[in-house]
Amino acid sequence: MHLTRRTFAAVAAAALLLPLSACGSGDDDGGSTDASGKVEGDITFQTWNLRANFKDYFEGVIAGFEKKYPGTHVKWIDQPAEGYADKLSADAAGGTLPDVVNVSPDLLAPLAKAGLALDLDKAAGKYKSEYLQGAWTGHQVPGMSGTYAFPWYLNTGPLFYNKSLFEKAGLNPDQPPKTYDELFADALRMAKQSGGKVATLANVPTVEDFGRYGVPLMNDQGTGFAFNDPKGVRLLTKYKELFDAKALDTQALTATPESSGKKFLTEAVAMNPGSALDLGNFKKNAPNLYKNIGITDQITSTGHVNMYVMGVMVNSRTEHTPAAVAFAHYVTDAENQMSFAKKVAIFPSTAGSLDDPYFTKEDGTDETRVRIAAAKSLKNAVNYTPVLFSEQMKTALRNEVARALQGKESPEAALDNAVKACDRLLQQQG
Repeated sequence: MHLTRRTFAAVAAAALLLPLSACGSGDDDGGSTDASGKVEGDITFQTWNLRANFKDYFEGVIAGFEKKYPGTHVKWIDQPAEGYADKLSADAAGGTLPDVVNVSPDLLAPLAKAGLALDLDKAAGKYKSEYLQGAWTGHQVPGMSGTYAFPWYLNTGPLFYNKSLFEKAGLNPDQPPKTYDELFADALRMAKQSGGKVATLANVPTVEDFGRYGVPLMNDQGTGFAFNDPKGVRLLTKYKELFDAKALDTQALTATPESSGKKFLTEAVAMNPGSALDLGNFKKNAPNLYKNIGITDQITSTGHVNMYVMGVMVNSRTEHTPAAVAFAHYVTDAENQMSFAKKVAIFPSTAGSLDDPYFTKEDGTDETRVRIAAAKSLKNAVNYTPVLFSEQMKTALRNEVARALQGKESPEAALDNAVKACDRLLQQQG
């Protein structure tokens, strides 16, 4: 029940958000945090698999910046999706990190710990009010004071559901579940009515699902994980009940976003997360599903949906801090973000942008309906995935969740073991 990082990246023509392998740790002892000087000099700007689809857009942004600030020159580097994290690690270790870098929060965290990310609360705090609060705080690292990247584009998505399958199960197709209790009850009913042939969900719970359920994910100091609390155990216990009743797809333990999407497309699963782009796919490849598609909000116990956020980091070692900060801000300002959002199905992180008629005015199409609903929910959305939660930690949690669902461990023991494994990995990051 989560908009996957794959979906987010595909929507933005990016790629899976990979872990940064390692680049040591240290203090911010290079470069200057003073961004108040003259904006001038040559800087490098690195993006992440965006040139193929957005070459004209970025060349236009760069030209606009260089015109605004004569005496600047921006060299644009676009790295492929494959190996991006490793490239960042190598550049960090070799002292060749570009001046301005496209990062996700999980890639940012080790760079910030290594003292390579400029603290924007100090260097560019005057811009903070231009961005949504949840997006700005998305680039903070537990255990460190400061914000280490400008928020860039955001994404989130609704839950799609199959009205026909709901109706066949004796459920009201116009009243999809709004709470977890309703979701679990509807899922059990659908499994029973279909003789176990139709599952409601296709994915095991991830860390963001625990967050959305209201489970504390880390301690206040950011030094350890906490999702093994009673509320976390309760959520996993519920998923175990769904799994046993075949209300959770039997292949959920090995599911990928692609396989889950295919299950929904072939009407073997009744609910799946997605984005506006999925509607076109349904219309083309599954017209019967498209005819019966229902659209509802993400289910949360917190009142806040999950957001995915990309950022633009400034290298703390840059020789041209004023120019690098000015350019990172320029790329992520309201005008340029709005322009980018109209080229691809993403959302601006700048305050007020989501009130634009593009995100508020209905035109009768499902695509616009999804865009408007997502934009509204993003205003107070949060990034539930902790920035310190690495790919290895995701694997550790997934493995323990699988053991609990298979009955090899109790939900309580599984989450205790997952927290221990993640805490060990966290210590290794330090």
